[in-house]
Amino acid sequence: MNKLYIGNVSAEASEEDFETIFEQWKIPHSGPFLLKTGYAFVDCPDEKAAMKAIDVLSGKVELHGKLLEVEHSVPKRQRSCKLQIRNIPPHMQWEGLDGILVKYGSVESCEQVNTDTETAVVNVRFAAKDQARLAMEKLNGYMMESYALKVTYIPDETAAAAEGPSGAGRRGFNNRGPPRSGSPGLGARPKVQSDIPLRILVPTQFVGAIIGKEGATIRNITKQTHSKIDIHRKENAGAAEKPITIHSTPEGCSNACTTIMEIMHKEAVDTKFTEEIPLKILAHNNFVGRLIGKEGRNLKKIEVDTGTKILISSFQELTIYNPDRTITVKGTIEACARAGEEVMKKMGESHDQDMAAMNLQSNLIPGLNLNALGLFPGCAPGMGPSMSSGPPPGAHGGCSFGGQGYPESETVHLFIPALAVGAIIGKQGQHIKQLSHFAGASIKIAPAEGMDAKQRMVIIVGPPEAQFKAQCRIFGKLKEENFFGPKEEVKLEAHIKVPSFAAGRVIGKGGKTVNELQNLTCAEVVVPRDQTPDENDQVIVKISGHFFACQLAQRKIQEILAQVRRQQQPKPTSGAPPPQPRRK
Repeated sequence: MNKLYIGNVSAEASEEDFETIFEQWKIPHSGPFLLKTGYAFVDCPDEKAAMKAIDVLSGKVELHGKLLEVEHSVPKRQRSCKLQIRNIPPHMQWEGLDGILVKYGSVESCEQVNTDTETAVVNVRFAAKDQARLAMEKLNGYMMESYALKVTYIPDETAAAAEGPSGAGRRGFNNRGPPRSGSPGLGARPKVQSDIPLRILVPTQFVGAIIGKEGATIRNITKQTHSKIDIHRKENAGAAEKPITIHSTPEGCSNACTTIMEIMHKEAVDTKFTEEIPLKILAHNNFVGRLIGKEGRNLKKIEVDTGTKILISSFQELTIYNPDRTITVKGTIEACARAGEEVMKKMGESHDQDMAAMNLQSNLIPGLNLNALGLFPGCAPGMGPSMSSGPPPGAHGGCSFGGQGYPESETVHLFIPALAVGAIIGKQGQHIKQLSHFAGASIKIAPAEGMDAKQRMVIIVGPPEAQFKAQCRIFGKLKEENFFGPKEEVKLEAHIKVPSFAAGRVIGKGGKTVNELQNLTCAEVVVPRDQTPDENDQVIVKISGHFFACQLAQRKIQEILAQVRRQQQPKPTSGAPPPQPRRK
């Protein structure tokens, strides 16, 4: 993968021109430039040099009035299932990228390539050649935020080997050699630092010692651990504990946490403070279920691996103003710090997954204000999402759909595994009550349709934002409770009812509309034939897929229905006054 194709080359260009450009940009090359009419080839000594040439020159450097195009040189016979995608937004998360790639086929592997560029680069292998070709056609130049993706083929080493030396000789190039060493494994993911900080509680009497004289101690901790540390000493006046927020890598947070605990223990000895000083971590309730894991397995593993005892505050202690749970870690200072690092990593993974999925799909769901939904925590203590059961934000200008103000209530029937009913309801119905309270929706579970029923119907009634929040939590609960495998995406079936006269609009002529719906949303959308309308003259539309696919399909179908309703409204005669009621 160290051979380059240089396209859009002017007829006036010479080998000396390319020598000058590569020398100017300090890009090494291991052979002469092979100049043809309109294009050229060159060998680079290694992949790093090839990547630098692509990133620095392609579309950026002009030669005799033409912008050069630089990419890996891949003969057609070697263009198989492998692509390289460059210029990916630096903050893009893996779940977001996966959500785009799966639209074009089955992704067998996706590895990050280490480069010196700000943007990310990945190598992708699809299951079939036609899938890779489709992805190449659709994604090359695709705008992701303000970044235009650049996609090129990666040589198929198998095809290259099958060609033998003679095949390579036809192009005038040597064999490419083995794949680079040190590549991530199959399906490897790059380590991306989460935006979520470590938040801990410390006894108020130790805050002064942590800050130090004129702030010297906290400045020293910040410098040594490469962290940003905020001590919220003015919050909750008179409280026995104060929150501290640490922004850094998991390792940096662990080091800062260790130093802070050491200071507290020393101060406890000096002041004859006899109570135990555990590590107390604040965690948003959204992440706690996944931290605990099914039957407490995740939490138990952290305890065993670090030699600590971990307790989590009760679900019932949550309030509208405090969506945080307190994780209390008991053990030695070093053990508590290690446990804290593991807890932070687990919460960071959950946060990154959720935010990536939201960022990828939010622009596809018209009018949806994700900030108003309150699904994810803020970084500062006391800034958690509102869990009020009052009107949804659209009712008071915070969010609206299609500029209509307060949105109409919708009814969705969501089908979950029968075994998951207990997890959704919770002990004494606490979870489903809290979920209904959080989403601002009515949520009920219908009776089983027989002793052997494998699925149960959840009836959700509420406006679009309430549907979004309620369904998001249900999908998430099924994942965290391991009703789906660790590598298996949660996919459920949802039913919505539409007027029988509008079913044809959802299907479209020759099934065109429903096919477009499926292509856009990645959900399976089915309007069963020969349905008998119910007493309200309605029929069922079935939607199957992962959470965002289901949501997007629901929104698009509701758009179609709204359009049908608008078209049915009688239009006033142009220029004529509206009809007046007849007087008796």
